[in-house]
Amino acid sequence: MSQADIGLIGLAVMGQNLVLNMSDHNIHVAVYNRSTDKVDAFINGSASGKTISGYHSVETLVAALKKPRRIMLMVRAGEAVDATIEALLPLLESGDIIIDGGNSHYPDTNRRYEYLKKHSIHYIGAGVSGGEEGARFGPSIMPGGDSSAWPAVKTIFQSIAAKVDGQACCDWVGPAGAGHYVKMVHNGIEYGDMQLIAEAYDLLHRGLGLTAEELHAVFNEWNKGVLDSYLIEITANIFTVKDEDGKPLLDKILDAAGQKGTGKWTAMNALDNGSPLTLITEAVFARALSARKQERIDADTLYKNDIKPIGIDREQAIAAIHDALYAAKIISYAQGFMLMRQASVDFDWPLNYGAVALMWRGGCIIRSRFLNNIKVAYDKKPALENLLLDDFFKTEIQQSTTGWRKTLKMAIDAGIPVPAMSSALAFYDGYCSAVLPANLIQAQRDYFGAHTYERIDKARGERFHTDWAGLDGSAISGAYDA
Repeated sequence: MSQADIGLIGLAVMGQNLVLNMSDHNIHVAVYNRSTDKVDAFINGSASGKTISGYHSVETLVAALKKPRRIMLMVRAGEAVDATIEALLPLLESGDIIIDGGNSHYPDTNRRYEYLKKHSIHYIGAGVSGGEEGARFGPSIMPGGDSSAWPAVKTIFQSIAAKVDGQACCDWVGPAGAGHYVKMVHNGIEYGDMQLIAEAYDLLHRGLGLTAEELHAVFNEWNKGVLDSYLIEITANIFTVKDEDGKPLLDKILDAAGQKGTGKWTAMNALDNGSPLTLITEAVFARALSARKQERIDADTLYKNDIKPIGIDREQAIAAIHDALYAAKIISYAQGFMLMRQASVDFDWPLNYGAVALMWRGGCIIRSRFLNNIKVAYDKKPALENLLLDDFFKTEIQQSTTGWRKTLKMAIDAGIPVPAMSSALAFYDGYCSAVLPANLIQAQRDYFGAHTYERIDKARGERFHTDWAGLDGSAISGAYDA
């Protein structure tokens, strides 16, 4: 067989499905896995008869590739990526390309990008979203790194990516770790979306008493309107699946959510750069709280915090919950794009936010109808500071606010926790408030630590200190902002 167009290392679920996707597009792929029996099983199984060749060593894999060699890594993020790079490095030549398609943390990608540049090897960190189905039939791909390598992989990536209106959900993101950064933000928004949907489900199920069949009908209907999205679609489907006893399988699943860390990375980055990513951070904390199952059982026994049924008209309540979910979902995306905007400043990355929205329209977990509206918003104003300042999103939020506030009141009265929905509303109220009580915080800081403050009747940047306690202290602390 002729030399392969691209090599792929790591034949877990995502790796295998990406390879099959490439083969469907007449791309010859050479594959290797550390457990070589997995290579043989794949080649003799689902890859049989396709333009896919299997190898039992990195040496034979590299030798089978066209130059410049393109090698995609689909291995576990962290040490496995570094180990694979070190195994490949002695076998490669100047101009060869390594692509990390896993969920690597962007600082690691920054580091590897600089390291391989010294060895004249091009490095691409490509976020890939869509799960098993997306990998097989068209994911969203977010490549960043060495832009000089983009022409060598562009055709492959854009051919296998999801298509919306004829456009591939894949484009160049930016230098160094920009691709993995955007994927990290994608995953943070995913955390927020999933938590918001879970809160809506909780209100409908425990608050209003909707059955699985009724929940399916509600979510199926929601998916036909402004909430049209992948996660709403699969949620509607989840309600239809029965266990062996004929009862809803969902009711048998333990309410302790797992996480792999990408949502935490998003929240930590927001804390580092001072972005108020409240909703996504609450979604991460909600998973952490869910994991403390036995503690929650003990507390429930102690406090007897029984859920009180929502007493208002059912259809009105469902409509209000719909509006709350929609408005909070907008906040989730607004905060995610706000974080990317800050990263663009901090790292000098020329991120194209409209292009990012296009990449998320298909193939990925957070694909949603209003991503088109996000694209339009940034086309109109590329330097838009926040999606809430766009006319379309202003109208959508204003039309949903009544139902949003009503939903939170219902949740509080019923005793149903809605941390993501409520933090989203608190962010909205704070962001849209010209006056906040931070003046008191500044006075307190100056009182106990002489940290100084600014005045509304003086120029920004001019600092003042008051001897609040009458101690005649003249020394002041250095002013700083986190």
